[in-house]
Amino acid sequence: MTDPIADYLTRLRNAVMAKHRILDIPASNIKKDITKILHEKGYILNYKFVEAEGNMQDTIKIALKYHPVTKQPAINSLERISKPGLRKYVGADKLPRVLNGLGIAIISTSTGVMTDKEARKENVGGEVLCYVS
Repeated sequence: MTDPIADYLTRLRNAVMAKHRILDIPASNIKKDITKILHEKGYILNYKFVEAEGNMQDTIKIALKYHPVTKQPAINSLERISKPGLRKYVGADKLPRVLNGLGIAIISTSTGVMTDKEARKENVGGEVLCYVS
């Protein structure tokens, strides 16, 4: 697999469109960081890191969030921005705004993975991983 983050976003997008409640994704450190951000910002209901036995890969169990009455998903769109063939880097002064501040951009900075709002507050730039709204 050449782009594990794109695979993560695609699995999440497909599970939301199929109205699944729980989703299992192979784990990595950056995927764990993205999952924590999605939980903090209210896009997913809950998550759990499951350590595998033997030589198997760890997994992330994600409980997806839907509106209780209308059954609309909390995640409307997930868009991969920086791809392996074309990386997108931005400075602290050029950080993107998603849906004029209603969505989030997930940025990989030198101080860790964070949202565009946190990066703006800390005045750091980095690689724009994805947009979530």
